[in-house]
Amino acid sequence: MKKLTLITLVLLASLSTKAQDLELLLLAKDDASKLMENYMNPVMEGMLFSLNNGWYHTAKTHKKLGFDITINLNASFVPSGSKSFVFNADDYEYLSLANGDKTSNMQTIMGDDNNQNIDVRIAGQGQDIKVASFRLPDGITKDLPINAVPSPMVQVGLGLPFKTDLKVRVLPSINTDDVDGSMFGLGIQHDIMQYFGPLDKLPLNVSILAAFTNMKVDYDLQNSSSMAGENQKASFKMTAYTVQAIASLNFPVISVYGGVGYDFGNTTLKLKGDYELAYTIEGTNTTITDSITDPINLDFNANSFRTTIGARLSMAFFKIYADYSIKKYNTISTGIAFSFR
Repeated sequence: MKKLTLITLVLLASLSTKAQDLELLLLAKDDASKLMENYMNPVMEGMLFSLNNGWYHTAKTHKKLGFDITINLNASFVPSGSKSFVFNADDYEYLSLANGDKTSNMQTIMGDDNNQNIDVRIAGQGQDIKVASFRLPDGITKDLPINAVPSPMVQVGLGLPFKTDLKVRVLPSINTDDVDGSMFGLGIQHDIMQYFGPLDKLPLNVSILAAFTNMKVDYDLQNSSSMAGENQKASFKMTAYTVQAIASLNFPVISVYGGVGYDFGNTTLKLKGDYELAYTIEGTNTTITDSITDPINLDFNANSFRTTIGARLSMAFFKIYADYSIKKYNTISTGIAFSFR
């Protein structure tokens, strides 16, 4: 359990550090949202697709009051095209590249190091106001074991009447001085082989699944903020949904399973609180200040059809499994389960 929490803390700590660094983008006023959206998009989408995996390792449902306890780890691989984005100066009102180019490839949060400076100029008092050049924060790829967005979790399944399983997934709450995080998910899996008469005696099982997962993370920026202000906080909220048809061939030791379906959901990223911005008139030592409140409120939406194939090894009530899902962010899931009835 602690190891699962630590894996998530690695990701959350990386995101928290970037949230602090990204405060510099607030100097770009209205351009900040667009630049931050381009930079953060792959981790927001990747987490959504990662949260939609690991719901099952068989299409067979439990008998009434049967149950399982599963420890699962998902990892959604970031497509190469999402590791960077094209910065086009014409798309921004206040931003330009320091080297004078119009366009440049910038690394996203799931990319590598950024080495291109961005200038900010905002007209005011009849003159140019220049904010010192900055770079987008480097990506977090080097902080993760693989270039993928992880999501560990613990899940419990309970057999209900009518060959239906109720599934609940959680991650132990993370409460540190700066980070508060929690996750909760709920799913229903229903056996449809029972409606096909003698066919339900075969080792083939077919069921349908509908599930959602919600994850929230709040990071207190106030103590580490590079800008004066009050109540500064970064807030992430992710809700992921999946609907799937599942089939499995269940044998005493080895089982194979797979599914087809659809993933969708949304993620929000907010920077809340009051921030004091300082601008220096170019060529002078004169500083002008401005203040903004709750400057960032971004919505990310993602969806994809999906196909999953996997295998499970059974030793009495102990199960080991792994599967691979092909979708917008291909995802691997692996784990162990203790299953009864």
